[in-house]
Amino acid sequence: MATKKADIIAVLRERIDEFKVEAHEERVGTVMSVSDGVARLSGLGNAMSQEMIDFGNGVFGVALNLEEETIGVIILGDARGVKAGDTARSTGRILSIPVGEETVGRILDPLGNALDGKGAISTKNLAPVEKVAPGVMTRKSVSVPMHTGIKAIDALIPVGRGQRELIIGDRQTGKTAIAIDTILNQKGENVKCIYVAIGQKESKVAQIMARFEAAGAMDYTTIVLAGASDPAAMQYLAPYAGCAIAEYFMAKGEDVLIVYDDLSKHAWAYREISLLLRRPPGREAYPGDVFYLHSRLLERSARLNEEHGGGSITALPIIETQGGDVSAYIPTNVISITDGQIYLESDLFYRGQRPALNVGLSVSRVGSSAQTKAMKNVAKTLKVDLAQFRELEAFAQFASDLDEATKKQIERGRRAMELMKQKQYSPISFAKQAIVIFALNTGMLDALPVTAMQKFEEECLRYFESSGASVLKSIVDARDVSGDIKTNLEAELKKFLSTFTA
Repeated sequence: MATKKADIIAVLRERIDEFKVEAHEERVGTVMSVSDGVARLSGLGNAMSQEMIDFGNGVFGVALNLEEETIGVIILGDARGVKAGDTARSTGRILSIPVGEETVGRILDPLGNALDGKGAISTKNLAPVEKVAPGVMTRKSVSVPMHTGIKAIDALIPVGRGQRELIIGDRQTGKTAIAIDTILNQKGENVKCIYVAIGQKESKVAQIMARFEAAGAMDYTTIVLAGASDPAAMQYLAPYAGCAIAEYFMAKGEDVLIVYDDLSKHAWAYREISLLLRRPPGREAYPGDVFYLHSRLLERSARLNEEHGGGSITALPIIETQGGDVSAYIPTNVISITDGQIYLESDLFYRGQRPALNVGLSVSRVGSSAQTKAMKNVAKTLKVDLAQFRELEAFAQFASDLDEATKKQIERGRRAMELMKQKQYSPISFAKQAIVIFALNTGMLDALPVTAMQKFEEECLRYFESSGASVLKSIVDARDVSGDIKTNLEAELKKFLSTFTA
């Protein structure tokens, strides 16, 4: 009997050791309330920040508020399918979107779904929407120019690869036009471009896409769209989604240009979400972390050193001011995060100065280190001259007698302002810009009437594309205007001006 008992115990022990339960843990919560695309859930105490929550029927949300008893979730997509009492499941996955070469030439929503009717994005690469910005030791100083093709900017407020340059001004002053021209100017420059439209009308984005397609710019451009009719949650996620796509290319060692159009609407969307999540409002009813909202986005723009691939993300965030008030809460926040700003003034715009660049308030904290030697040589005094001209012009309205030097400075300034005008969708290469500005600064245009500046520029550049092509090529190759190149350029300009009729 004792032997039988021992055998039975041994067999039982062996069976117990072999027994395995396929445990499947599922974290489930209950929807307590839903209002305006924001749900409050109980029972998901282990949820992570930015974790995707599955409401079933293909509807997902993102956990933003993690409180003691409940969590606040923003619903992505149609919130009408979610109601109080529904079951919600934790996915254990941080919000990620598809990234890769397949996104180029496409229009996507902030979740990576195609909006252009060309089929789903077929990439298997996923990247988290939010990511820690590159550290100081992985970065490199900005020294390679990101040419915008706009004379006034490339000469006065240069933008470099890896820089964050804010475009700021009232509505309808040409902010988006500058960003579009910059993207058009990247053709053949081996730069990937991402245009993030936040709260824009779909018809406007369709026009921009048509412009890109006509110029061949969609070959290197991705559009991320969260339209005016989309929920605030999608508008909130759009810039982070665009940045995640940009980081994929930066990690491969490529240069990327990203435009956020615009971060004012992004802040509005975040304010709406925050108030629904019952976060306490602060100044101008924005939540206290609205500065962190934009800083963690824009800090992801950088130029990496060679050890980390040498790629870069250049950011052009756009901010809309109300009545030219750059001291408002959101404008001052973003100004303090970026490396300079391009300030567009309504008064200049209505006077016909396009782009309506205010030279005094616009600045680039990278400066001439983001310029080619050619532009540095020809435009070094131009910004000061234009700023002085604005002051003298205001003074000259009340002065009857002006000395000869002041008159000369005002006349040169008027020609400079006229020459800085540029048609939309007509970016100009840096070499052609250098030729025009060189002619201005050397006094060759002083004898021409102010009204002849646009005609001079058109015919001069046409001349250097044909008869003076060798000089233009030498500037492009050397990226400099000095020595023999300067002598040859001067001779060619004199030759052209001898035949030019104003």
